[in-house]
Amino acid sequence: MPNEFPNTITIDGVEIHLRVERKAVKNVNARMGEGSMQVSIPQRLERVEAMRIIDELARRLLRRQRARQINREVDAAALARRVALRFPKPPEVQSVEFTTITSSCWGSYSSRTRSIRLSAALRHMPPWVLEAVVAHELAHAIHPNHSPAFWALLRSVYPDTDRARAFLEGVTWLARSWDDLPAVERSQLAADREEQP
Repeated sequence: MPNEFPNTITIDGVEIHLRVERKAVKNVNARMGEGSMQVSIPQRLERVEAMRIIDELARRLLRRQRARQINREVDAAALARRVALRFPKPPEVQSVEFTTITSSCWGSYSSRTRSIRLSAALRHMPPWVLEAVVAHELAHAIHPNHSPAFWALLRSVYPDTDRARAFLEGVTWLARSWDDLPAVERSQLAADREEQP
């Protein structure tokens, strides 16, 4: 079958040129290039299942590619250094990176490696929200918990903390509730989004 698989697939609005080969392999293997994806699939894998796996892999690889791009576009380490200067004793940070791996939190701080990991989704939010998350993670360098002392320190160095938390709670609620919203409300929210500059 020469046209068993499509030449292109579209994932999150991104068109990806697809090259699929059936080979003597046990698992599906994929490599993502700039706008293209090469996939090797087992000989006996059914087409429908292969397309489901290809779609899932394309989404995952595209997220990783976007995270790498975000890391190139935003100098998160420079942002962390700038925010750290607001602290009475600036915390030391070795590295800061955006990642698609964090799904349940907006950021994390490792006291062992002195590194901050930020959700790649923050790249698309207002800068004051990104700064608030960086400040939150830097505060963990001093207070590794969410004690009253932690919150007092965070609010003293970043007064917009509560506003940013409310913003992120709204984003989280919308993301979790999107499929439960009536179609009319989803289409109105999508239309409002398209009208914004």
